[in-house]
Amino acid sequence: MSNDETEEVRRTMIALGTPQQNLEKAAEKWNTDQLREQFEVVGFLAPFVAVVRKSDGVKGTLEFTHMPRWYFNFVKDDK
Repeated sequence: MSNDETEEVRRTMIALGTPQQNLEKAAEKWNTDQLREQFEVVGFLAPFVAVVRKSDGVKGTLEFTHMPRWYFNFVKDDK
């Protein structure tokens, strides 16, 4: 039994190809090298990655696709 309340939603997103669809609409995207330059990665829960933006220390999340690997849709964490 999982304590992750988001697991079912995340699995459904992956199964439906939602990350790929969202990538096609993304205004900004980063490959792995670009991600490393601009963000510190603090955790993964596919299709999301928790990050800290290096330029200003803002915490947030990015969505990502597996193949090809792209990161996109930065959302600031308001907590």
